[in-house]
Amino acid sequence: MTNRFCKLLGIKYPIIQGGMAWSSDGMLAAAVSNAGGAGIIGTGGRTTEWVVAEIRKAKSLTDKPFGINLMLMAPNVNEIADAVCEEKVAFITTGAGNPVPWIEKMHRAGVKVIPVVPNVKLAKRVAASGADAMVIEGMEGGGHIGPMSCMALLSNVLRETYPIPVLAAGGISDGRGMAAALLMGADGVQMGSRFLLTTECPVHEKTKAMIVNATDTDCVVTGYSRKMGVRCLDNAFTKRYLEAEISGASNETLMEMGAGTARKGMKEGDTENGSIMVGESLNVLNEVLPCRDVIEKIVADAKATLAKAADIAL
Repeated sequence: MTNRFCKLLGIKYPIIQGGMAWSSDGMLAAAVSNAGGAGIIGTGGRTTEWVVAEIRKAKSLTDKPFGINLMLMAPNVNEIADAVCEEKVAFITTGAGNPVPWIEKMHRAGVKVIPVVPNVKLAKRVAASGADAMVIEGMEGGGHIGPMSCMALLSNVLRETYPIPVLAAGGISDGRGMAAALLMGADGVQMGSRFLLTTECPVHEKTKAMIVNATDTDCVVTGYSRKMGVRCLDNAFTKRYLEAEISGASNETLMEMGAGTARKGMKEGDTENGSIMVGESLNVLNEVLPCRDVIEKIVADAKATLAKAADIAL
């Protein structure tokens, strides 16, 4: 299973791992890359020193390409961007800001740029500005979300941005979802939630267990009425947050309530007072496996689904 996106990055399968805050480190990124995908180190909430250390850890564990998710609103974004260029990371994905001003800088350093986009307007801008590829991210995914669903967003973007490679993300957690995206015309997929449930992922074991035991109706979106939606599992924290949101609390108050909860939930295993950020496709997230097993199963199931689709007579 190879295509132009695989050739762009020099990877075996058109699968990249989401750059999840407090969940994606050098070990996970290296494991995904060694398994044939493209791993990503998440930099959200992290110091520049931590990012550099994780880049070097990943380099010690793999000779395959891996990337960095650059959070453009982070206070240390310039320092992290400089480190990415100095360390010669293969590519970056971007979030929480406008990626266009960063494209030239990264290209001068030989770093490919793959922005994550939530709408057609930004997709057209990054395509026209020389991005190497893009990820369209639907609201079905975990963490910060936009207003569009994955299928609708993919339909809208593909007709506007050819020939730039486009990857689909948001609620894609197995090979069937990957096959659906490829049939629609995507060049690959980005998966975050599925890689939370891997042996190499540093997410707390209590958090992994909560995800394994969750069912389709267990996720909620906080902050959606204020255009700062975050999808996560329902718990004591989300109930407090949503009560405050519905009662008219200020955005500043809501931001204070959410501060530090991702670390609590994903790293520290506080499944009641932390934010457990995961996508909607919960019922296929039911076992913890090594990254290699995860990717091999995704690819096998995608191939089987595509073969079945070829037999449909219209």
